[in-house]
Amino acid sequence: MRILQISASYKPAYVYGGPTMSVAMLSEQLANAGCDVCVFATTANGVSELDVTPNQTVMVDGVNVTYFKRITKDHSHLSPALLKAVWKNAKTYDAVHIHAWWNLVSVISCLIAVIRGVPVVVSARGTLSPYSFQNKNRAIKSLIHNLLSKPILKRCHIHATSQRESDAVNSIISPKSSVIIPNFVKLPVYHPSVQNATTASIKLIFFSRIEEKKGLDILIDALSLVKAAFHLTIAGSGSEAYVDSLKQLAADISVSDKITWTGFINEDKFELLQKHDLFVLPSYDENFGNAVIESLSVGTPVLISREVGLADYVNKNKLGWLCETSAISVAGMIDQIVAQPHELERIRQQAPDIIYTDFNAGSIVEKYIGLYTKISTQH
Repeated sequence: MRILQISASYKPAYVYGGPTMSVAMLSEQLANAGCDVCVFATTANGVSELDVTPNQTVMVDGVNVTYFKRITKDHSHLSPALLKAVWKNAKTYDAVHIHAWWNLVSVISCLIAVIRGVPVVVSARGTLSPYSFQNKNRAIKSLIHNLLSKPILKRCHIHATSQRESDAVNSIISPKSSVIIPNFVKLPVYHPSVQNATTASIKLIFFSRIEEKKGLDILIDALSLVKAAFHLTIAGSGSEAYVDSLKQLAADISVSDKITWTGFINEDKFELLQKHDLFVLPSYDENFGNAVIESLSVGTPVLISREVGLADYVNKNKLGWLCETSAISVAGMIDQIVAQPHELERIRQQAPDIIYTDFNAGSIVEKYIGLYTKISTQH
C-alpha cells in the first residue's frame, strides 16, 4: 500500500512539538509494517529553515522524505514546489494523509488531492475546533472555512486522536467519515518505576511548547495560591516575547524564585519527567497531549485540564487528576494532591504498565493501515 503523508513540518523540526513527532512516528511505523510511505514536507523550522537539500528525496529513519523550499517564513508555509509535486504524484498513491490545517500546504494539498480523485485523510491535530476559530485570525479563518474548508472536507475522511477532538471537529464540519485512533508516542525503554526520594516540597513540571493555548499563564497564576511547598520546572520553548511576558507575570506575583526555566528538552526528557512528582498541563484546548503519555510512561502522575483530549483516559484509568482552566482550580487541586501521597505512589507504580499496554505501536499501526485500506477500497 502506497501512502503519501503531507505535513508542513517534519523532523528534525522539533520546534513544532508533538504533532511533528507524531507524524514522524506514524510514517516510521507504517514503513516498518511494510507500507510504501513517502512524506512531503517543507524546510520549515520555526523562523529558520532546516539544513537540508530542498526538493531532494532523502531517507530519514526508514522513510522517504522530500523537503520542499517554502517562500513564506510564517505559519502559512507556502511552498509552490511541494504543491506542484502533489499535483504530479497524488494519483500514484492509494491514499493521501494530510496533517494539521490553516496553512497553505495542508489546505491546497487537500484541494489538489480531492481534485485528482485520491482518497484523503485529514488529521486536524488540534487545528479544527471551536477554540481554533476564537484564538487567532478569526475573520480570515471564517472566510477560508466557509469558502473552501467546508466543501473540501466534506469529501475527506477525518482522523481524530481522541473523542474530544472528534466531537470538536464534527461540530464544525461534516466529513465523509470520522475515526478515532490515538497518536503514536515514543516511549522510553521500559524500566520498573523508581520511587522518588521524599522531599519537603512537591516537584511540579510543565513540559510542552510554550504558547497561549497550553495554559501556562493559568499555572503560574495558581502558584501564588498554592499553600503547600512546591517547586515548578518549566521545560519548553516558545516565542521570546511570550516567554518574557510569563516571566514577568511570575515576578509580579513573587513566585520567580520557585520556578526553573530549562528551555527545550529532547534527549533527556524521560529522565527529567521521572524526577518530578506531578506533571501539570492546564490547556485551554488540546486535541491529545503526547506529553501526558510520556509522563505517565515513567510513572509521573498528571494534573490536566478537562480540555485536554486525554482527560477521559486519565480519569477512567485513575492515572491523575482533572482541573478547570482557572488558577483557583489548579491551586486547589495541587494542594489536594499533596495531601494524597499514597495516590501519587500508586500511580507511579501502576502507570507504566498501563501505558505500555494501551500505546503498543504494533496494535496502533494496524488501525491506521485498516483506515487506509477501507477508504481506498471504498473510493
